[in-house]
Amino acid sequence: MVDAPVQDEARAVPRSMNAHYLDADVAQWRSIFESSGREVFDRRFQVVAALGLTPGMRVADVGAGTGLYTMLFARAVGADGVVYAVDISPAFIDAIEARARDYHVDNVVPIVNQERSTELPPGSVDLVFLADTYHHFAYPRSMLSSIHTALKPGGVLAIVDFRRQPGFSSPWVMGHVRAGRDEVIKEVQGAGFVYLDEPLELRTNYFLRFRKLGTD
Repeated sequence: MVDAPVQDEARAVPRSMNAHYLDADVAQWRSIFESSGREVFDRRFQVVAALGLTPGMRVADVGAGTGLYTMLFARAVGADGVVYAVDISPAFIDAIEARARDYHVDNVVPIVNQERSTELPPGSVDLVFLADTYHHFAYPRSMLSSIHTALKPGGVLAIVDFRRQPGFSSPWVMGHVRAGRDEVIKEVQGAGFVYLDEPLELRTNYFLRFRKLGTD
């Protein structure tokens, strides 16, 4: 462990929510995650552009899944940059390693993380990115603490997740997603971050950026 979990934190989501990813059928999930009509896929290039990545940056794609954003980040930060592909699923991480070889990028560092920790080294990244991942955190306070530790001073946490809004969101989202946008902002701010902005307006998702407070 590179950071300490929050003591006595209760599980926020049922175990079943993430269990089916652990031995994932990657091809099946890729057909779901990377399909037209899914906003984080359709608008992926706009999302990446809004992050303002520059060559040499160190980025963590936490909840990397099939590696869609990992590959885009790897090219954006260039040979002098690093992209940590972080996921609790060994199957996803194995697939991302193979995809990186296919894409001819050698700046991707794979990490199988734990439910309470990103397993990222302290002060290792300029940016942590979560795409439809925050609502899967079984221990959000512990994970936010881990993210805070992994970020360099002044580093940025970017969160894209589903809008959970009665009368707007689908019944699936209302039942699947734990917290709405305002609650997520409150949780992240309470973990040592300051809200920056919403750099891109999405429809079924929101896109928030926060800056790490403190000098550790």
